[in-house]
Amino acid sequence: MEKPHKKLIAWQKCMDLVVMTYDLTRSFPKEETYGLASQMRRAVVSAPSNIAEGAANRSKPQFRNCLGIAIGSLNELNTQLEIALRIGYLSQFDHDRGQKLLDECLAVTYGLKRSLGNDS
Repeated sequence: MEKPHKKLIAWQKCMDLVVMTYDLTRSFPKEETYGLASQMRRAVVSAPSNIAEGAANRSKPQFRNCLGIAIGSLNELNTQLEIALRIGYLSQFDHDRGQKLLDECLAVTYGLKRSLGNDS
């Protein structure tokens, strides 16, 4: 049985961002395993996880709340990507690549949240 969240573009793009973030953080210094790399991984995993939770037979207000949490996690990752760039853990190219996909994730997740309206 196909899960409803797997059809959502927001979930699909966020899953792509998970894979990219794990790939990007793999090259971080060993001392960052439980620091910035871990923070980035937790933030990015939270986004598709909350989208999936919200899509699982939740009411519109509950789904909107889950999407709000996903958006918050994506914004956390935005800051963490900037930190990784500024301290030299990411090249400008890798930062920009991650930022581009992150922006796409934010756009479709905001759009999904808007499409649910403010009603119940």
